[in-house]
Amino acid sequence: MKKRPYYTSGQFAKKANVSVRTIRYYDQQELLKPSFLNENGYRMYTDDDFVRLQKILTFRYLGFSLEEIRDLTLGDDSLQNIQQSLQLQLGMVRQRIAHWQLVEHSIEDTARQLSRNQEVDWSELLRLIHLTSQERGLVEQYKNSTNINIRVQLHQKYATNPEGWFPWIFRHLDLQPGEQVLELGCGNGELWAGRQQRIPQGCQVLLSDVSSGMVADVEGRLGTGFLYQVIDCEQIPYPDASFDKVIANHVLFYLQDREQALQEIRRVLKPGGTFLCSTYGHQHMKEISQLVQGFDSRIRLAQVSLSDIFGLEQGEAELSRYFSQTERMDYVDSLEVDRAEPLLDYILSCHGNQQEYLNENYAAFRSYVKAKVEREGTFHITKEAGIFRCIK
Repeated sequence: MKKRPYYTSGQFAKKANVSVRTIRYYDQQELLKPSFLNENGYRMYTDDDFVRLQKILTFRYLGFSLEEIRDLTLGDDSLQNIQQSLQLQLGMVRQRIAHWQLVEHSIEDTARQLSRNQEVDWSELLRLIHLTSQERGLVEQYKNSTNINIRVQLHQKYATNPEGWFPWIFRHLDLQPGEQVLELGCGNGELWAGRQQRIPQGCQVLLSDVSSGMVADVEGRLGTGFLYQVIDCEQIPYPDASFDKVIANHVLFYLQDREQALQEIRRVLKPGGTFLCSTYGHQHMKEISQLVQGFDSRIRLAQVSLSDIFGLEQGEAELSRYFSQTERMDYVDSLEVDRAEPLLDYILSCHGNQQEYLNENYAAFRSYVKAKVEREGTFHITKEAGIFRCIK
């Protein structure tokens, strides 16, 4: 078997065509630690470290801060899949190219208008300002989209209910020919992926999200056959009685003004129309929180409990103030996870403070999770989620 090569900092930097100072700086910043120190105290790197360096350099080029890169690369060892890492980067590169093409065209249009009329088109100039200022938003959207995909994959691969969450919701939509359908907060479009052929003839589906980047991603994924639009749930830009069905899958607990959003949803529904929304119960994924807090009691995977804001326990009473009929339906399921890596990826994708406490202790945390899974064989996770079907 071929011996695995090792490189000193200087050799590693030379092969990567970067300075030794760069390698040492990323080491100091806890982004690229050496694989080990040899008996003489030299930092030694392996071919695997080139994968991490490539990802760091790509994200630096794309404009991510060192702190954001640390969050995005924490736990890379658990991926064990260069292809997956490259696909994540490719999505961001393509999105950045599309964004800068819009900026380029806007600059050309503004310059052309000025050359032709010797006057500034202030509306076009404002558009250029807006496009340029969206740059940091792309970073957040990319991270959010990636995190959504990680969480969806965990549920899809390890769920005990064979039907699956999205097929179950799709079945309960009961789409009919000719209906006008609006999804608010469409996320990555998973509800519709692979189900285009099951949409009845003449049924028109509008997929929306408050994030323009997310809408662009979904359109790129699903293509023709749907309408796409950036929509704020609290200000739906459609006349009264425009839709037969409105969908909000795990959306309501994120809204700043849920009362306003529910009034808007009721307004755009046709008489007798259906609003389908989903949420969690208090016990949902409780074992994940118990796992991380067993390692460090300060860790919280969410800033607030989403089910406390709008959950299965109290949702029906709230929705009944806006709709004539409200029915709760629970999705019976659980997760049985037999590997540590998906749990680690899921934990790092959450919106809590875990990065703060795991950055310096990730190796110990990984060992802790692996030992837990190996000891139990499979890691059981409670799922408590469902939908409310409301009739106007």
